[in-house]
Amino acid sequence: MISAEVWLLFLGYTVPMVFSPGPGNTVLATAGGRFGIRGSLPFWMGFEVANLALCVVYGLGLGRVLHDAPALHQALRWGSVVYLLYLAWGFFRSSASPAGAQEEPARLGFVEGLLAVALNPKIHSMIVVMFSQFLDPASAMLSQTAQLTVAFLIVCVACHFPWLYAGKLLLGRFRSERAMRIQGWTFGTCMLLVAGYVAFA
Repeated sequence: MISAEVWLLFLGYTVPMVFSPGPGNTVLATAGGRFGIRGSLPFWMGFEVANLALCVVYGLGLGRVLHDAPALHQALRWGSVVYLLYLAWGFFRSSASPAGAQEEPARLGFVEGLLAVALNPKIHSMIVVMFSQFLDPASAMLSQTAQLTVAFLIVCVACHFPWLYAGKLLLGRFRSERAMRIQGWTFGTCMLLVAGYVAFA
């Protein structure tokens, strides 16, 4: 059984890491602003299912693969950059449509949610560190992995929803053609900035 002290340390680590701005939370806010909560649900579900999958993989000891293979970490980083540039291109393209022909960008779905996590080096690193810090080798590994995974998913849902809702609340009010064009350029620029951060940080 995981002690109360470890749970406090776990929350002290995971809540700031999950809630802090980053590629994933930026895309969640963007989705909330563009498509609303309901329209973003498939993306959000894909996002959390990918978090669950990474917890299972790394919690069962496969995190050493990432640690022992720096080239894999670099591949994830550059895959993330390419994916963020693809998202930026979609937003810029929707903003460049002629007046009267403005088209809504394709909704971010379940697969895009999976990719947003799978290609995010921050999330991989965060989960690897989480298990390396909070698993006790002297106790039952499967039970601990299950408990930490469930707790991590609860933290993720609690910390990701405010990003979706804030995007809907702040950006969803502006739906005119001009506002949508400005949003497209703003979101596209955000994706470019995040891609630059991931590439060069």
